[in-house]
Amino acid sequence: MWNGNAIAVRAFFLAVFIGSIVGCDGGVAPPQAAKPAAYSARGEPPELRYQVDPARKRVWFLNRDGVFIYEVGTPQKVVVPLPDWLWVGTDHSCLPDLALGPNGEAVITSNILPTLWRIDPETLAVSVHPLALDADTAKDVGFSALVYSSTHQAFFAVSDLHGSLWRIDPRFRRAQRISLSAPIPEACGLQLRVAQRKTVRPVGLCARAARADWAVDFSPDQRSAYVRVVSCADHLESFSTISPEGN
Repeated sequence: MWNGNAIAVRAFFLAVFIGSIVGCDGGVAPPQAAKPAAYSARGEPPELRYQVDPARKRVWFLNRDGVFIYEVGTPQKVVVPLPDWLWVGTDHSCLPDLALGPNGEAVITSNILPTLWRIDPETLAVSVHPLALDADTAKDVGFSALVYSSTHQAFFAVSDLHGSLWRIDPRFRRAQRISLSAPIPEACGLQLRVAQRKTVRPVGLCARAARADWAVDFSPDQRSAYVRVVSCADHLESFSTISPEGN
């Protein structure tokens, strides 16, 4: 299920890449790749996470063995092992996640540890970043979904086991728990949600979970957020994807 036929994978890559280019406005490609459409009973995508980087004509995949990359015009895949990467199976938690950072770097989570793995977009060197948590230090906190927001200049992550939301600084040193009006249980996906242009509503998030999707609206100080049930799929017009350069 993780390692498909090479030709099929390349065809899939090209279809996703071309689709991302066609779907963008003014030639600025949306970097946050479209998530796989089929979700499991827990609300998680199939056991394969991926992100498209149109600026570098590259697709990043995450599977059980680590990360591998396909580039346009290159038939071979590049494998990037993740040193000391730990995660638990989907019987106990959602999958770890893969997100793109502001400079095209790939960032990978553990679903059981508050640690991130960063892959340099140029050298493909891997660095490991244990995070200092400001709460829940006695719990096993991992991240089942991750997204970068250029508006906030930070990553946001959710822990499906605890229903918590975290803000992570772009240097991967600290994780601050966001106070929520209600927990977000079993969240396996995280998307950016942008207000309609005629309003002054701040950028928020949408968390995809097994039983419901949740909109997350930040308070002005961004230290807390109001959570409400929505359908992410029904509100695609309010979603926006941000390029690795923040465009």
